[in-house]
Amino acid sequence: MITVYSDDHRFHDGKVELNDGKLVPCFEMPRRAELVLARVKATGLGEIVPPKPHGLDPVRRVHRSDYIDFLSTAHDEWKAEHGDYDALPLNWPVPGMRRDVRPQHIDGKIGLYCLDVGTPLTAGTFRAITAGADVALTAAALLGTGERAAFALTRPPGHHATSACYGGYCFFNNAAIAAQALRDAGAARVCVLDVDYHHGNGTQEIFYERGDVLFVSLHSDPVHEYPYFCGFADETGAGAGEGANLNIPLAWGTDATQYVAALDHALARIEAFGVDALVVSLGVDTYKGDPISRFALDHDDFTAIGARIAGAKHPTVFVMEGGYAVEAIGVNLVNVLQGFEAAD
Repeated sequence: MITVYSDDHRFHDGKVELNDGKLVPCFEMPRRAELVLARVKATGLGEIVPPKPHGLDPVRRVHRSDYIDFLSTAHDEWKAEHGDYDALPLNWPVPGMRRDVRPQHIDGKIGLYCLDVGTPLTAGTFRAITAGADVALTAAALLGTGERAAFALTRPPGHHATSACYGGYCFFNNAAIAAQALRDAGAARVCVLDVDYHHGNGTQEIFYERGDVLFVSLHSDPVHEYPYFCGFADETGAGAGEGANLNIPLAWGTDATQYVAALDHALARIEAFGVDALVVSLGVDTYKGDPISRFALDHDDFTAIGARIAGAKHPTVFVMEGGYAVEAIGVNLVNVLQGFEAAD
């Protein structure tokens, strides 16, 4: 399996996030991608290639232009106002406040476009996320050359980023960008299968009213877990997208037996939808040792997950998402990819 990777992810390197009322070192760090890359090399998974530049037009297919423009200048505006620190929001337009008037001050802009205080925006963020989009787009394009599957080693992750909002460590929604690129390349129907511990609220929002992209997410029940306000089973799509959204919330402590049963249900829905290509939002924060998650999967369980996904027999792009047990992330993620290849 070809892995697409760019060193530019390292330009996004937040110093602290607000977690449990404390400023703590960021759980999402460059070392995550470096360890995955090292594992890809150590296991001989396949060729590692750099991304090809695609520009921002494919990103605009899923993200609003005003949001992209904001991200491109936000840290410069922040630095001019506050100094050379990572940017975090001050407040948000909650119900009863207006969202139709765009603030001119950088603090207001960040509040408009950000959903949490755990996602610092840094001096190098825009360079990193632009490279990440190119990684995802390059991986998607490989399917058009006859590759059965490709791995987009993206960082920071993307599935919490909506069409015009960042958070959950995510800025550009790499999986959604890849899915849209596959549609634009001729795939009539595409599925994004999200196996990250947290619900992919951004991917859901982007495709919620569309019937050509199926979104299926297995995740911790949002009554207990981030993002809390999205990801419930009764969210099934709207308008043309009615029936093209499947959420499978799972309880804290979910083990391999329970998880695989849920995955089989998800794969049956994908088969019934009749997709031409599959994008997997590949988070491995379902691991039992993850510091911010509460599932109970072990190393070998990820191999089984990869084999199950291979059984769907669709051209597949894997896009890296979460996983914060950093020393284990390379083993767990590559186990999915090896399980897929062994079963293919």
